[in-house]
Amino acid sequence: MCEAQAAMPYLCRKNAWLPLTLGTSTGFFFAYFMVYTLFGQKSHLLEIRSWKNAEDLPGDGISHFHLPEDSSESEELSKKVRVLCWIMTAPSNLKTKTIHVKNSWTRHCNVALFMSSTTDDNFPTIGLETGEGRDKLFWKTIRAFNYVHQHYLNEMDWFLKADDDTFVIVDNLRWMLSNYTPDQPIYFGKRFKPYIKQGYMSGGAGYVLSREALKRFVEGFRTGVCKHLTPTEDVALGFCMPLVGVIAGDSRDTEKRETFHPFSPEVHLNVRYHHNKLHWYWIYSFYPAVEGPQCCSDLANSFHYISPEYMYTLEYFAYHLRPYGYQYRYQPLLPENADKLPVHTQNETVQSNRTISDVDIKP
Repeated sequence: MCEAQAAMPYLCRKNAWLPLTLGTSTGFFFAYFMVYTLFGQKSHLLEIRSWKNAEDLPGDGISHFHLPEDSSESEELSKKVRVLCWIMTAPSNLKTKTIHVKNSWTRHCNVALFMSSTTDDNFPTIGLETGEGRDKLFWKTIRAFNYVHQHYLNEMDWFLKADDDTFVIVDNLRWMLSNYTPDQPIYFGKRFKPYIKQGYMSGGAGYVLSREALKRFVEGFRTGVCKHLTPTEDVALGFCMPLVGVIAGDSRDTEKRETFHPFSPEVHLNVRYHHNKLHWYWIYSFYPAVEGPQCCSDLANSFHYISPEYMYTLEYFAYHLRPYGYQYRYQPLLPENADKLPVHTQNETVQSNRTISDVDIKP
């Protein structure tokens, strides 16, 4: 019993809490110390060992460490569905982000080009002679598509635009595109619905234009039918497309699952926005948004917001990881239309350093 209880009862109650307070504080700091020791140092080691710079690259991409596989069917399709991939980047990103794109998924493109504001012959990049910043993105897009129109129009069938934090499974994209011909005025991507009746394609998830769509887009700006109305690249391109008769295609698979994704796989799979239907993603999606296991096609084409290290992780998951004892892999037959597509003898991956000097549309 507290001796001062009669005179000052509150003092006894206050002192009674002291052991509990001290014990709680001691436990908290001990737990913090242990968590930092066990996990903080591990995180630090992981950061040191990650491939942040070009000189840390693991050889010739992740495939360097794996046995060769039978990719004959994919190689044959790449001769029928020729895809040019151009990557929007910036000088400051070349050694920290773009080099990892170059050494991972773009190796599966027929042609891979890296578009920047200035030319870098060592990487190489194609200088578009624009400034940098979000307000310059559409000018970079206009000039990049003009460039590939002038230099590759008759050499390629489809023209993919992606960012330097986009990951694309090019072989899946080819399979989807084999349902169509490059002479159709159509483009594909993750379809959003605001602003434009037929919708528009998310810039971050990447979008792909047919040869005919590319022709019409370039001609639309040459004739003044299309104008630079907004610096928001994907919306601005979306405004132009219906004006020149280009259709916004449905890129979902036969189960109505999306193939182009504006976020990373874990965001779509983990139902991040399930309880917030007012989130912009639910409002913007042209088709009903689905998150969780049914979010993504087994033949997904792309994901966005992919870190440099994660590029190699996805490359490994997509092309090398297999469960032992399982012979079945989802492998749909080629569409009937694929048999009608011409076979092109040249199937080279090209890193171009042609200049932009002859592109006459300037910001």
